[in-house]
Amino acid sequence: MRLEKCWFCSSTIYPGHGIQFVRNDAKIFRFCRSKCHKNFKMKRNPRKVKWTKAYRRLHGKDMTQDTTFEFERKRNRPERYDRNVTEQTLKAIPVIVKTRHERLKKHITDRHKPGKVKSLEKDAKELEQDIGLLAKKSLVEPSTEKTKIKVKVIQQQTEDGMEE
Repeated sequence: MRLEKCWFCSSTIYPGHGIQFVRNDAKIFRFCRSKCHKNFKMKRNPRKVKWTKAYRRLHGKDMTQDTTFEFERKRNRPERYDRNVTEQTLKAIPVIVKTRHERLKKHITDRHKPGKVKSLEKDAKELEQDIGLLAKKSLVEPSTEKTKIKVKVIQQQTEDGMEE
């Protein structure tokens, strides 16, 4: 089963799905859905359309370079398969998927860090400017020491409890 990639949005096209356009110079363009085909006919650039993979990669929204992508690489030459190698590969796939998800999470958190730092700086600056608007009571820090109260607990035993 051959899985193709959409020329416009880079999503996977399964057999029997999508549209194929052949230009006069015999260049083949495959599209996953009519949305991609129409955008191609309108001569839109996939790098400028926000929902495409090309845009997301170009603007740092998706991971672009990772060793786990090597397994999805298209290979044009036929390979002779060995049963042992195939078995090991199939066993390794869940580990690879897990590693990719962890790296993707780290990529997303790293991508959000600068925005969080900027928002904290902005909040601190706003607080500095408008400190006079706050009530004086809220500016005084409450004491961090908490007084502990000791309570004596006396356990009373009843005669009924003793018999059981």
